[in-house]
Amino acid sequence: MPKSKILIADDNLTNVELLEAYLDGLDCETAVAVDGQDTLTKVAEFQPDLILLDIMMPKLSGFEVCKTLKRDANTRQIMILMVTALNELGDIERAVAAGCDDFLSKPVNKIELVKRVENMLRLRHVTDELERLRRYIDGMEEPEKRAV
Repeated sequence: MPKSKILIADDNLTNVELLEAYLDGLDCETAVAVDGQDTLTKVAEFQPDLILLDIMMPKLSGFEVCKTLKRDANTRQIMILMVTALNELGDIERAVAAGCDDFLSKPVNKIELVKRVENMLRLRHVTDELERLRRYIDGMEEPEKRAV
């Protein structure tokens, strides 16, 4: 599996440091965004495979960031794990409606976070490989169609 990129989007430095420490054992590169707008900017620059996205952030909420990314064909394949102190059923429903791929409530359990991250990254890389193979097969079929 290629080295993964994870963007941690949280306006609380303590939360960022904790998440970075929890992910330390994984073979991945991390970047940090401090608010919703910064998250969208960092996504364009860093091109992460996975975003650990806080919901309650300045400028744009995690819900808004998630909706924006999932609407865009260039970013919709990025896995989004909402990590938030909000844990009401309505918040979970809003996160799912916004397009998040998974949801984790704070305080975060290290083992649960690491396993979810590993599974989401594995799924992302398998999906990328399937897409690459689909394009390859489509490219092989094109000359056959033109020859007919």
